[in-house]
Amino acid sequence: MKDPNCGYCFGGKALAAFGIKICDLSVSQLILFKEQSHPGRCIVAFRDHVSEMVDLSAEDRSAFFADVNRAAKAIHAAFHPDKINYGAYGDTGCHLHFHLVPKYKDGFEWGGVFAMNPGEKFLTDAEYAEMIEKIKKEL
Repeated sequence: MKDPNCGYCFGGKALAAFGIKICDLSVSQLILFKEQSHPGRCIVAFRDHVSEMVDLSAEDRSAFFADVNRAAKAIHAAFHPDKINYGAYGDTGCHLHFHLVPKYKDGFEWGGVFAMNPGEKFLTDAEYAEMIEKIKKEL
């Protein structure tokens, strides 16, 4: 099932407001978060418009977490964070997705909860493309 108003379901301007699709994974899509205060920050969004993990079959839930793990491994290999924070919210969007937020001991917000969209650092199209290639290389 897809929601015509959801950026995760249909991309377009709704997705472009905050992210750039990197690729499809087994049951989800990997998206680069445009605000890059945490270099390598991405989102893994389930392929269908479901709100909760409990709405997934055991098989889909297992595959979704395998996708989250695959993305996290790629982020670790590409950007070498000290830690990745994982966030699952969706109070308003109601589409199951995880934020993968690399944290660096000498970087932005180390030791605290990450801000959803701090608005601190946006990149050029070429810099986004370079980040995407680094991630794809490690997938």
